[in-house]
Amino acid sequence: MRKKLLIGNWKMNKLPNDGAKFAKECSALTLLAKEHDIEIGVAPTFIALTAVVSNAPEGLIVSSQNVNEHDHGAYTGEVSASMLREIGVTHAIIGHSERREYEGETSLRCHEKIVALLKEGLVPVYCCGESLATFEAGETSSFVAKQIREAFTGLTASEASKVVIAYEPIWAIGTGKSASAEIAETTIKGIRDVLRSMFGETAEEIRILYGGSVKPNNIRAYMACPDVDGALVGGASLEIDSYKALLEGMIA
Repeated sequence: MRKKLLIGNWKMNKLPNDGAKFAKECSALTLLAKEHDIEIGVAPTFIALTAVVSNAPEGLIVSSQNVNEHDHGAYTGEVSASMLREIGVTHAIIGHSERREYEGETSLRCHEKIVALLKEGLVPVYCCGESLATFEAGETSSFVAKQIREAFTGLTASEASKVVIAYEPIWAIGTGKSASAEIAETTIKGIRDVLRSMFGETAEEIRILYGGSVKPNNIRAYMACPDVDGALVGGASLEIDSYKALLEGMIA
């Protein structure tokens, strides 16, 4: 059985002191999560990573929001997987729609990032998802399938099993709109079908999260879907009370 996973993506929010305070407040939550066989984590900005790692209770995953595909070199402003590993980070979000839109990040580049992260023993959290125009044109399935194939091509089944996927329809991120549980389940089931065609039964081991205006009042519906293995949450993960309510929604 795939273990449920909740990751809070803080985006460009929280100073290091804020992150440290939040991490300290997660002690009871990590115990509650462990009791119900759920993993929880947060993704601070680069400058807050060390503060969060230093104050994180056992069981709190600390993820970066990005990583560079190169290990070192003349890449001003970038951070490598080995640097993240060195400070205690274990996961990295890649391919988020905001990076795709604002930074021109592609699925093919994400493939290189996945390879770099796996080499360092880190867990890639690979985001995929379609625009409103693509959704309304009925092309979600083919669009997302292409994103998956481009990012996973060349990986062995063993490598693929270590990657977490987050399906986030772009039209539901930060808009207050959210895909229905039925839409989320249908799309994520389709993603698993693509993975099955590439990696056989290993597809059953790969965790696929839903993200896109996930809140305490709707997370329970998503968690009831058989193919949804957790959530990647933005704004609703910024306050400890809301983050706790998200976890409780996953348990209920």
